[in-house]
Parts: sequence; C-alpha cells; structure tokens
Amino acid sequence: MPVIAKTIILLVCSNVFMTFAWYAHLRHLSQKPWIVAALVSWGIALFEYLLQVPANRIGHTQLQLGQLKIMQEVITLSVFVPFAALYMKEPVRLNYLWAALCMCGAVYFMFRR
Repeated sequence: MPVIAKTIILLVCSNVFMTFAWYAHLRHLSQKPWIVAALVSWGIALFEYLLQVPANRIGHTQLQLGQLKIMQEVITLSVFVPFAALYMKEPVRLNYLWAALCMCGAVYFMFRR
C-alpha cells in the first residue's frame, strides 16, 4: 500500500477518536464534573495517539511537515462535519463549505511544486 494511502487511513481513524475525545462529552457527560469528562476524553485520546503518531512517522517519509499538517486539517473537517450532523445532531451550515474551500486553497499551496 502506498505511503500516502497508509497515512490517510491512519489519520482518518485517528481523527474519529480525536473528534469523540474532544466533543462527545458535550452530549453524554455534560451533567458530570469536568474532571470526569477530561479523564474519559484522555482515555479516548490514547487511541487517537496510537494511530496518529505512526501515521505522521509513515507520512513524513514522503511528505513535508506542512503537507502532513494541512492533510490532517482536511481530514479533521471531513470527519467533523458528519460527526456534528449525525452524532451531535447539529445542522450542517454553509460555513463548512466555505471552510472547505479555504482548505482547498491551503492544500494547493502546500502541495504545489
């Protein structure tokens, strides 16, 4: 499997864990003390790091650091929008489209030769 494909797959999986660690407590633990939410989030984030660290190590063999970062941001938005809509029941707004268009520009500038 190509390095970039491995990197993307690992980063997508990492982002799923990251998004749940960062935001799922708002839905399920809002009545608990913040320390409980923080500890649960840290537990989930461990799995994020177990995927993110190898993804960045693999990706850095062929990608520059800035390219890895903007790839991460695009993946983050791609994971976050369905999470917000399907899991958190938030409305999908046009702002996500504008953010994605801005990211397209960022991708262009980071990956151009």
